[in-house]
Amino acid sequence: MSHPTAREQPPERIFLVFVNTDVSEDDYVEAELEGLCVAVGAEAVGSLRQRVGKPTRPTFIGKGKVEELTSYAAEVEADTIVIDTELSGTQIRNLEEAVGRRVIDRTQLILDIFARRARTKEGQLQVELAQLRYRLPRLMSAWTKFERQRGGIGMRGPGETQLERDRRTVNKRISKLSAEIDGHSRHRALQRENRKAKPHSVVAIVGYTSAGKSTLMNRLVDADVLADAMPFATLDPTTRKLELDKGFSCFLVDTVGFIRRLPTQLVAAFRGTLEEVVHADLLVHVVDASLEDWELQRDLVLDTVRELGAEDVPMITVFNKIDLLSDSSVATRLVAEWPDSVAISATVGTGIPDLLDLIVAKCESKLELVKALIPYDQTRLVESCHQFGRVLLKDYREDGVYLEAELVPEMRAKLERYEVP
Repeated sequence: MSHPTAREQPPERIFLVFVNTDVSEDDYVEAELEGLCVAVGAEAVGSLRQRVGKPTRPTFIGKGKVEELTSYAAEVEADTIVIDTELSGTQIRNLEEAVGRRVIDRTQLILDIFARRARTKEGQLQVELAQLRYRLPRLMSAWTKFERQRGGIGMRGPGETQLERDRRTVNKRISKLSAEIDGHSRHRALQRENRKAKPHSVVAIVGYTSAGKSTLMNRLVDADVLADAMPFATLDPTTRKLELDKGFSCFLVDTVGFIRRLPTQLVAAFRGTLEEVVHADLLVHVVDASLEDWELQRDLVLDTVRELGAEDVPMITVFNKIDLLSDSSVATRLVAEWPDSVAISATVGTGIPDLLDLIVAKCESKLELVKALIPYDQTRLVESCHQFGRVLLKDYREDGVYLEAELVPEMRAKLERYEVP
């Protein structure tokens, strides 16, 4: 009988604990957490649920449920317990002592996925920062055997000294990472300013993780972005130029996928990346229409967009994966009911022309008619008008160049002083 080699270690056996209170979300919650486990190469070997109205302070779940968990986890020989919520360090420690197995919470699981997925230097820095911010308040749990030595004359023990050293080390590293990430954020801001100097809209693709954002990006611009059904297959944003009809172009930005209860540490760490959403001219919201509960994912993305302060950015809703629908009329109904929407299959290519037409229409909607008389010593503005819009009429007059043009807001502002009735 052959045994697994060092390279072929068996997957970690994980036992799942669900704590959602809404019965209608059960299937969705279960599928999502199981998907997160698959993303870290683990195998879900069992599960139980407790509807926690008011969490028990020591262990989050009740004493009876802890005993049940201990029995079930032993029966299936689980290596690790995953609780589908965020726990305190004390709760994790108490659960581990009671169950006799490693316990991690939802945040740790997602942080692990992010650590595996980050490829760029900026992404790796952001993930490390999020991990340290998560761990810092939980350092005390690592030194519980010294807890009674805290405070009081003559009671200052080596455990507390080590704890303080660890805290200083972590805080120092957090400061260093924050400074490096700020540098990347400034560079990103400079890139955004440079893009603004060009006559192209910025279109950011947003959506729930695994909705098909990267597949759509590859379909539109052949970006060679990793497209995988696993959650958070790509973390690092990709920007490509997309050529459109009627002489329009745009910068297409693929952003990190959203998820239910995205850990606050990650939102904070990836703030600079997520700001691409805030500064975009248009959002393309990709929705997996093949899911029965796609509305839950759609609403969560919309809530996240609002939290980022991007609720006023125009949005196109893209109902993706229509090739997986058993009833094709569903796609037609969704587009009819939802404004500024299209139904597509990013994998097959169905509906892509409709999406491109809608993006062009949104780009056109930014243009407004301007009539201006531009002095001959400012003729560079005339050339810019050709780049930043459509010149409808150009007449060389004695006192300057008369223009009638449909222009983007940035160009209209530059011509304001030369406008004529």
